[in-house]
Amino acid sequence: MKAHSGEVGVFVRIRPTANFCPDLIECLPDGQTVTVRQRKDCRKPQDTRRDQLICWSFRLEGVLQDVSQEEVYARVCQRVVLGALDGYNGTLMCFGQTGAGKTYTMTGSTESYKQRGVIPRALQEVFREVQKRTGHFFSVHLSYLDIYNETLVDLLSSLQGSARQSPRGMVVTEEPGRGVFIRGLSLHPVHSEEEALNLLFEGGLNQIIGSHALNRNSSRSHSIFTLHIESRSRTPCDAKYVTSKLNLVDLAGSERVGKTGSEGQMFKEAMYINKSLSFLEQAILALADRRRDHVPFRQTKLTHALKDSLGGNCNTVLVANIYGEAAQIEETLSTLRFASRMKCVRTNPSVNEYSSPEAQIKKLKKEVKMLKEELSIFNTLANRPSSRLSEAQLAEINSQVRKYLDGTLEEISIVSIRQVQAVFSQFKLAVQKREKKEKSLICPTYNSVEKDQSAETAGIKKWGSTDDVEEGSFEASTPSQKNIKRLSSAKTKKSKDKQSSTRPKAEAFEDFKVGPGSKINSILKENKTVLLERRNLLRQISEEVNAVKREIDCFMQQQTGGEKGQYPVTEEPDATSLMELKGLYRQRYQVLREMKAEVNYCQHLVDQCRVRLLSEFENWYEGSFLGSKKELDLTLDKALKRGKDNQRPSELDPSSFHSFCNARCRMLKLRKTRAVSSTPVQRRLPKS
Repeated sequence: MKAHSGEVGVFVRIRPTANFCPDLIECLPDGQTVTVRQRKDCRKPQDTRRDQLICWSFRLEGVLQDVSQEEVYARVCQRVVLGALDGYNGTLMCFGQTGAGKTYTMTGSTESYKQRGVIPRALQEVFREVQKRTGHFFSVHLSYLDIYNETLVDLLSSLQGSARQSPRGMVVTEEPGRGVFIRGLSLHPVHSEEEALNLLFEGGLNQIIGSHALNRNSSRSHSIFTLHIESRSRTPCDAKYVTSKLNLVDLAGSERVGKTGSEGQMFKEAMYINKSLSFLEQAILALADRRRDHVPFRQTKLTHALKDSLGGNCNTVLVANIYGEAAQIEETLSTLRFASRMKCVRTNPSVNEYSSPEAQIKKLKKEVKMLKEELSIFNTLANRPSSRLSEAQLAEINSQVRKYLDGTLEEISIVSIRQVQAVFSQFKLAVQKREKKEKSLICPTYNSVEKDQSAETAGIKKWGSTDDVEEGSFEASTPSQKNIKRLSSAKTKKSKDKQSSTRPKAEAFEDFKVGPGSKINSILKENKTVLLERRNLLRQISEEVNAVKREIDCFMQQQTGGEKGQYPVTEEPDATSLMELKGLYRQRYQVLREMKAEVNYCQHLVDQCRVRLLSEFENWYEGSFLGSKKELDLTLDKALKRGKDNQRPSELDPSSFHSFCNARCRMLKLRKTRAVSSTPVQRRLPKS
């Protein structure tokens, strides 16, 4: 199938089994055709035709029999993933009866790196390409949705630090220009393959599974793992950017209750699963029939959530998972019929390209400004009387004069005679204000600077004397701070030399900050630096607001006939100047409020990073003493040695393997913690 052709790619994967029946299921040498034979079902015992075989032939894009997980990903999903990085939406679905290998195809085994499924390999591909494409800036977010008994469940809601969101708060929504999305579903930013794998395994622990006669680990819900990718060029002049969604869908398997033996709650779940899959097949039939105008997408939440994936702007691929046993021949035929109908569906994939609103606004403002300048020059040449300058124009002239005096503006464009007069007036006013400001604020400014310096010095001494857990994460900007940092690093080095089997927790924390927790510690440092800058700006803006307020009070005092000499005065009161001061005061006060909000937000980020650093340290500290890290390192070394001898170079990526092992180790710890705390999130139903 050609890339982005609009055809739905359909593959069939046969589950390996010891009871494979080659007489009933035959894969032709072309690698695309499956022939299924079934004995004719005749209820009359005396009918001699009851042993006759009925033959069906299904031609698909590919037949996957006895193939590795790597080959499945390369043939089925790699094209869709690379298209998503170029701005095309993509969807991969696994469909089939229960126990046919859908979850194994999508997620694979968490016990073996080689047996990874499509989703972990897609994450590896995405972040590998992000590192290669240095000319673009990528942002990746992911979500994990579960549809259980027609109820929408956010599998990653537990990561937000709050209770699980009520299912009523989530709804499938459709908006022009955005398409179908789940309102209330959490989006999580990820910056590496390991972070994405942690979220994948976290969501897997929150899924509901059951056990019956055909499958010990049967998924009782449909899951949709979605990657939201946005790509922007690093070239400043390029204002366009592309976005895409990559949906990786693991559908629950269809069940025949007579074979699975489901009862009670599992029987109810099977009813919901079969019902949603039946409506999905109805939607596929409607899409394949081009004479039909209406497609029943809204019958179930599954079909509504997959509306764009089935018949919209998307590269769609279906993997039909089947059994190769004679006892499952009826379910195999049903799955292959669904796959053949899916081949008739057509999609319209196109690049999701957008223009930056900020760039468009900037361009339009520039055009409006040029048109106004042309109109003003034309009025001047035609000797037309120009109107009086508005308050906005006066404020703009005032801003240009300030920038010109500060050296940030090289020249002021002249468009009219009135503008020239206003510019000279602003020059005069600026000189007078600057002289007055220097006289009135020189003493208070000196005192405040002296107090700030003494306060910072005291804070540094206090920081150096305390044994706080954040010692060493504060960025040094003064000589005394640098000395503290050198002493801290010296202590850390000394503690490493004298390390024993029972290390103090404080020394272990220092090692954690420069080792596994270096990324979080670096983010904490950056947030603290930004917080310090915002506080300095807030102090500066506060001084400016107070200065303008004093000038307004001075004018008001003169107009009301108050005592002379209370404020330094260099000119007579003027109504226009008072109005300008009030406008400037309102403007600066608004900036002050926004800066206060930024300071509060930065403080919140610093607190969040501090809590996460301590939490990750506790997990790392406990894991180190339990010996899990040593086991992980031994596993890594053994696998790397084994990979050099047995695996192909393309199969084993040391960086990806290390991320996979770290995510798996974290999942096992999380599962163990939940088991100890008796708060299971994943419900395993007993075998009926």
